[in-house]
Amino acid sequence: MTLTVDLHHRFGDFTLDAEFEAPAGVTALFGRSGSGKSSVVNAVAGLLRPDRGRITLEDRVLLDTALGVMQPPHRRRMGYVFQDARLFPHLTVRQNLLYGRWFAPGRQGADPARIVALLGLDALLDRRPGTLSGGERQRVAIGRAILSNPRLLLMDEPLAALDEARKAEILPYLERLRDALGLPILYVSHSVAEVARLATTVVLMEAGRVLAAGPADAVMADARLAPALGLREAGALLSVRLVAQEADGLSRMETAGGPLWLPGVAAGPGSRLRLRILAQDVILATERPRGLSALNILSATVEQIHPGEGPGALVRLRVGDEVLLSRITKRSLLALDLQPGRPVFAILKTVAIAQENVGNRLLP
Repeated sequence: MTLTVDLHHRFGDFTLDAEFEAPAGVTALFGRSGSGKSSVVNAVAGLLRPDRGRITLEDRVLLDTALGVMQPPHRRRMGYVFQDARLFPHLTVRQNLLYGRWFAPGRQGADPARIVALLGLDALLDRRPGTLSGGERQRVAIGRAILSNPRLLLMDEPLAALDEARKAEILPYLERLRDALGLPILYVSHSVAEVARLATTVVLMEAGRVLAAGPADAVMADARLAPALGLREAGALLSVRLVAQEADGLSRMETAGGPLWLPGVAAGPGSRLRLRILAQDVILATERPRGLSALNILSATVEQIHPGEGPGALVRLRVGDEVLLSRITKRSLLALDLQPGRPVFAILKTVAIAQENVGNRLLP
C-alpha cells in the first residue's frame, strides 16, 4: 500500500512544499523541529486543508484540491498516535482499547487479544491510565489506534515525551508491530536513533521541503545529507548475519568486509540484523593494523570524499554491497592520500557499536 503526498501550504512566513512517496513499511518523516513534519501528517489525517495538493493511498484519493476532493478525517481510516497518549482517564485499559474497536468498519480488524499480546498489555487491562507509566500509556494508545482497523497508522513523535528508559521500553513493541502486522506507518521523529532502528523509508525534511526520500540505509549513509541529519549523528546502517555465539561471550557477525564481534547479541545463528555505525566511530588505515586491541577491522574501498566547511571530512566507504561512513580530519585525509577507489581498512569501535545497537532489530 503506497501513500503519495504532494502538498503546498503557507503559514505566515513559513511555506510547506513537500512531495514524496511512502511505500509499505515504516516511513519516517525526519527533520529538525519546525521543518513541517507534523503539518504533513495532519494533512494526511485530514486535519489540515492545504492551499493546494493531492494525497492518495493506493487507489483511493484522499485529497485533490484541483478536483475539490477533501475526504473528512473519519472517512480516511487513519489511526493517529500523538506525543501524549490522550487516553480516557475514567476508562480502564481494556475499555480504552475497545473504544478504538467501535470505529472499525463492521467491527473488523486486528484481533484484540493479539494486539494485547504484541504490546504486552495483559497485566494492565483492569488498570486506569492514571496508574500507568508514560511508556505503558503510549502502548495503550497505539493499541487503541490499531484496533480502529486503520489503513495507515500515523505516529507524531510518539516517544518525544518519554525519558530514555521509557523509550527503550517501548521501541521493541513498535518493532514487533511493524514486523508482525505489516501495517503501513507514517512516523514523525527528530531522533536519528529511532529512525535508524524503525524506518524502512526515510523522508528528510528541512524548512518545509523534502531534501531526500528513499530507503533508510541509502538516505542515512548519504554524506551530502550529513549537515541536515546532524554531523554527530552521521553514520550508516550495516546489514550483518550472526554466525555464532562464542565461548567468551562475544557474538560473531559476518559481513562482506570480514567478521565483526559484538558482546552478547540476543539472537540465534543465521539471524540477520541491522547495525547503526556512527561515522565518528570508524577509523581508517591504508594498511591492516597490527598490535591493536580493536577486534573489528573490515576491508573497504573509498567510494566518495565529502570535505566539510570546517577541519573535518566524511569518507564514504564501500564494503561489498554495503556502505560505511568515516568522519576524519582533512589533515588525515591528506596524510593517508585517500582517493576514490583506494583500498583501506575500517576499524570499528566494538563498545560504540554495542551501545548504539542495544536491542536493535532483526531484519526480515
